[in-house]
Amino acid sequence: MKLNVEHWKEFRLGDLFCQMYKAKAHVKGDCDFYSIPSKNTIRFISRTEMNNGCDCYVLNVGLTGVEDGNAIGDTTATCSYQSDKFICGDHMVICRADWINIYTALFIISILKQEKYKYSYGRAFKMDLISNTIIKLPATIDNYPDWGFMEQYIKSLNHKPLTTANQGRYESHTLDVVSWKEFCVGDLFEVKKGKRLTSDEQTDGATPYIGAIDSNNGVANYIGQAAIHDGNTISLSYNGSVGEAFYQPKTFWATDDVNVLYFKEENGIAFNKYIALFICAVLRQEKYRYSYGRKWVLESMRSTIIKLPAKDDKPDYDFMENYIRSLPYGDRI
Repeated sequence: MKLNVEHWKEFRLGDLFCQMYKAKAHVKGDCDFYSIPSKNTIRFISRTEMNNGCDCYVLNVGLTGVEDGNAIGDTTATCSYQSDKFICGDHMVICRADWINIYTALFIISILKQEKYKYSYGRAFKMDLISNTIIKLPATIDNYPDWGFMEQYIKSLNHKPLTTANQGRYESHTLDVVSWKEFCVGDLFEVKKGKRLTSDEQTDGATPYIGAIDSNNGVANYIGQAAIHDGNTISLSYNGSVGEAFYQPKTFWATDDVNVLYFKEENGIAFNKYIALFICAVLRQEKYRYSYGRKWVLESMRSTIIKLPAKDDKPDYDFMENYIRSLPYGDRI
C-alpha cells in the first residue's frame, strides 16, 4: 500500500479523540518498582522515549489512578500506545476514542511524533496545545479520517511477531545485589578511544559508525571507511549521551566521543553478547555521575568501580550469561 499524502486532510486532535484528560501523576520513588515484570506488577509510563514509554514496573497493590489499556499516552510530544492497564508519571495526557486499536494508534503516533520539534527547549506540549494541534491524515471522500486505510496500512507492513519461550523463567535467577562485589573497569577491559571523522569526510558504505547517541545500538550512520575497532566489544559514550553502553557484534568505526571496551584475555573466559548486555546495563547506571558537562574521560572510565555478581571474589560470568538468556526474549538475542 502506498501513502499518497497529497490527498490527506487536516484534522484537529481535539476533534479526533472523544476523551483527552490529564492522568493522575504517580511518583516513581513512592512506589515499589522493578526493572522486570512479574505477576503483581503494572507498567509505569513516563516521558521516556524508550521501551514504549515504560520506565519500570511497579507493584500493583492498593494503587489508585490506574488507567485502562487501549489508550494513547501523550507528553511533551512523546507518545505511545498502551494496550494494557498502566499508571503514569507527571505531565501525561491520556487520549481515548472508539477508533483506537493497536494499528490505528501506531499510525497516528508516527504522525504525532513529527510534531515534537515544535516543543523543544522548555516549550511544553500542554493540554490546550495538544487539543488544538493540527495534523494531516488519510481521509475518506466524506472528509473523515480513513481509519480503515490506516489500519490496513500498518497491517501491510513487513513484520514478524516475536515469540519467546522464556516467559517467567527469569524468576529462577534472582539478582541478589547485596552479595555483588566491586570491580574496576580497567581490570576487566582494555579501554580504547574512538577517532574523529567529520560528516564531510564520511563516504557511503556498510561500516557501522558508532556515535554518542542513545538509540539504534549507537549506530549513527553507515560509512565507506574501514572499521577501526573489533566486534564483540562494548561502545561507551563519554560525551554527548554520556554513559550509553552498547554491545557491538561487528567491526565498526567509533567517533571520538565514544570509548571502546575490549574484554581482557586474562579474565579466562570467552566474552559474548549475553555477558556484554549484562555489563552494559550495569555501566548505564553510572551515567548520572557525568551529567551537566562532566565528561567520562578515558582515565576516569578505566578507574570506574562497578558492582557485579561474584563467585570466589571474581566476576560470575556464568551467572550473567544465564540471567540474560533466561529473560523474556533472551532466547531471541
